[in-house]
Amino acid sequence: MSKDNIQDVVRKSLEKYFRDLGEQEPSNVYDMVVFTVEKPVLEAVMTRAEGNQSHAAEMLGINRNTLRKKLQQHGLL
Repeated sequence: MSKDNIQDVVRKSLEKYFRDLGEQEPSNVYDMVVFTVEKPVLEAVMTRAEGNQSHAAEMLGINRNTLRKKLQQHGLL
């Protein structure tokens, strides 16, 4: 799947989310999207890195301690 395809999926999902809200005002959309997308990204990268957090952090371009914090937030540790 290309970057463009991922962007299309996110865009379509948000459009559906806004439609489903109807007249309700959305809130915290950015945090909701990041948190929702972050878990499958972490799962896929950790699988690719064969559980090696240092390698996974390098792949993600983040600090290993940041990765550990995110893994804990998503219940992946």
